[in-house]
Amino acid sequence: MDIFSKIAAGEIPSYKCAENEEFYAFLDINPLVKGHTLVIPRREVDYIFDMDDDEIGRYEQFAKRVAVAIKKAFPCRKVAQVVLGLEVPHAHIHLIPMQSEADVDFRREKLKLTEEEFKEIATKIREEFV
Repeated sequence: MDIFSKIAAGEIPSYKCAENEEFYAFLDINPLVKGHTLVIPRREVDYIFDMDDDEIGRYEQFAKRVAVAIKKAFPCRKVAQVVLGLEVPHAHIHLIPMQSEADVDFRREKLKLTEEEFKEIATKIREEFV
């Protein structure tokens, strides 16, 4: 079981933003901006394009609902969707509130947030998730 599967199963703590039986959304612990969220399938799949068409459709619909909640919780111009990452062999979408494209530069310094700040951010997104 990979680290993201353990997070979705509750074996590793996370700052949960949203979930259903197939997908799980939680805060990135090295965020670019407040509200930076990861969305994963509960099923272990390494590469997003290995998902079948119906599953990837449901995945994107779930991610869209999370993005809408993020935008309400953290008003921004757009919520970026980024699919990248080779370090964890589990498909994941980064949802990042952005005012400019610079907000989505993964080379920039990550925010250092307290546990209380993470909890507050996750709660705001959960409350907006419909």
